[in-house]
Amino acid sequence: MKRVHKQSFLLNAREMRAINRYCEKYRVSNKSKFMRETIVTAILKKFDEDHPTLFGLDEKPNLFSRSG
Repeated sequence: MKRVHKQSFLLNAREMRAINRYCEKYRVSNKSKFMRETIVTAILKKFDEDHPTLFGLDEKPNLFSRSG
């Protein structure tokens, strides 16, 4: 798919050093691809964790409790 939506963000010096060190250590040659995949992976993981469930967070099924 063609990429037509540009996004940009700023990093502080420590963040940039960390990314540069990571890319050097793990031989990442395409930082743009690396950041895109990392961000999308984090988003998809969060979506997966937040998927709707049959029971709410406070309503965990319990065989010994009576409902109603």
